[in-house]
Amino acid sequence: MPEFAYRAVDQFGKRTRGRLSGISAAAVTRELELQGLLPLDVREAGGRGLTRAAGGSRATLEFTRAVAALLPAGMPLARALRTATEASPASARPALSEVCDRVERGDELAAALAAHPALFSPLYIGVVRAGEKGGALDAAFQRLAKHLEHDAELRSKLISMSIYPALLAVVGLAAVLLLVLFVLPRFADLLAGSGAALPRSTAAVLAVSSTVREHWRLLAAGGVLLALLVMWMRTTAAGRAAAARALLAVPVIGTYRRQALGASFARMVGELLAGGAPLLNALADTRDCLADPIARAETEQLRQRVREGASLNRTLAQSSLFPPILAQLVALGEEAGRLSEFLLKAADMLERATERAVERLVSMIEPAMIVVFGGMVALVALALLQAIYGVNAGGLR
Repeated sequence: MPEFAYRAVDQFGKRTRGRLSGISAAAVTRELELQGLLPLDVREAGGRGLTRAAGGSRATLEFTRAVAALLPAGMPLARALRTATEASPASARPALSEVCDRVERGDELAAALAAHPALFSPLYIGVVRAGEKGGALDAAFQRLAKHLEHDAELRSKLISMSIYPALLAVVGLAAVLLLVLFVLPRFADLLAGSGAALPRSTAAVLAVSSTVREHWRLLAAGGVLLALLVMWMRTTAAGRAAAARALLAVPVIGTYRRQALGASFARMVGELLAGGAPLLNALADTRDCLADPIARAETEQLRQRVREGASLNRTLAQSSLFPPILAQLVALGEEAGRLSEFLLKAADMLERATERAVERLVSMIEPAMIVVFGGMVALVALALLQAIYGVNAGGLR
């Protein structure tokens, strides 16, 4: 029988970790609930952990949209969930059907969703839990649908913006390699046979070509090492932390990264508070939702200071990670008694600033790549033309 690692919270809000044996993650989840615990994450021990399956984001969005439309119409929760499951992609229906079955047996919806972390994030579960406790589940699903739609739109926009630079980089690199590895060697043989003295520019270009051809194994090994480095940064905790620190250390990109992290923090905390979650619980769920390890550690420090009695705006003002505008808007929200509203406004502001910055960055990358690759091709062409002109001139004399 496999062993599963879990994270759960008890009735007093205390978080616990441990391991249990069970035939499936769902069975372990039910066992934890019988013990009075609310599971937050259940995954097979020793495995690589649960991640969002292919198409998981789209399935979650379609499911949430359907439930958000059906609940305000007066449809009972169990029937709305079943209808939304039938309208969801086939790949997610088994997990969603299990959620429906548990709700029909009388389980809480948040607990049923927590058994499937590949589809539902801690933020999603936290908003649903707050909606259940506050008796406003339809409003919770409407907020979640809006939040997921915004994320999907932003992700699609960034992907669309990055397609052309990526293609340009591939085509430019292929053109340069073709020149260096195949075209220049042929010209080198022809020019060497002419016996004419080569111009310095031509000799330099041919020397570079010869060096690349002689040491191509080292270049290939460098590419493999780069791929391994990227894999290490994506799959290990130490690698993700190193990548996060490196991004923040880059002068221009670090500023944009802080804006993006501040927007994510404000969006998650604001959504949870709007659903009725207490501030400490909202900060804890936000900490679990953030993918950036530095942002997670910073959020935990903020939570500890708030737990000790400090106000959120003062703790944010002391933070070196989040932008100062976030602390200023949080201070206004606390003074007006509308913290969730001002957090969501801060998220909108920072997200728009980040989107504009990314658009400017991409718009600068495209011409820069054109200039770089075009300049390299032009340099090679001019060097060869100089050599050919020199050979012809020598032959005329």
